[in-house]
Amino acid sequence: MATTSDPKPPTDMLPYRLITGKDDAQFCRRISEALALGYRLYGSPSCTFNGTDVIVAQAVVWPSVVKE
Repeated sequence: MATTSDPKPPTDMLPYRLITGKDDAQFCRRISEALALGYRLYGSPSCTFNGTDVIVAQAVVWPSVVKE
């Protein structure tokens, strides 16, 4: 498992990810899993309505790619 001190994210994962989906428990699990891997939230979440469901998006980044 990668740690936040690793310069690169876990194998086959990109340093920047935009996670999108229906606003439900599955979306929250996906964000929680990314945070548990060591990603950090990047910016504010976004949401829209597609006529049926609320669709949400949250960017996450690997810490080594963001200058703090």
